[in-house]
Amino acid sequence: MNNHSVIGAKIRGLRETKNLSIEEIAERSGLTVEQIESIETDQNLPSLGPLIKIARALGVRLGTFMDDNDDLGPIVTRAADREKDSSISFSNDATDARKHMEYHPLAQQKAGRHMEPFVIDINPEDSPEFQLSAHEGEEFIYVMQGEVEIVYGKETYKLGEGDSIFYDSIVKHHVHGAPGKSAKILAVVYIPF
Repeated sequence: MNNHSVIGAKIRGLRETKNLSIEEIAERSGLTVEQIESIETDQNLPSLGPLIKIARALGVRLGTFMDDNDDLGPIVTRAADREKDSSISFSNDATDARKHMEYHPLAQQKAGRHMEPFVIDINPEDSPEFQLSAHEGEEFIYVMQGEVEIVYGKETYKLGEGDSIFYDSIVKHHVHGAPGKSAKILAVVYIPF
């Protein structure tokens, strides 16, 4: 798995297994039919917010889309493996769907998890366009390199290397690189199930 295409197929497969229509998922998730169709057919690179809403609508953990396995013991992800193993690209909901974030999952094999840890590479953009999203849970972000901006409600927080932020995901938010800057962050998303 090296891109979003596996996620689109998994969502469609889960929806069909549960005998749910795209319209039913749209109603349950608060997304539009067009959004779900574009994610399932890989026309759109989704951001994390809509994926979380689709997971809840399907009654599965977010990890189910990201190669959920059955390992109950501790999971070790080596740095060398993280770089070459599966990564997932997301857009920032911009209309041209550029890949502005590359997610490297850190606990794909861990069964039953409620936290999703990632190392995320953020590509530079001169004028990021984005839509705020909200979902249940909490997020922790630690800036490993570069500079990021977190829009949270009506506030914007600028974080540099070594800075961190912890927030409730139910407030509308968006994470992106500072204009023209690249960054690498550690992000842990907690999603109650």
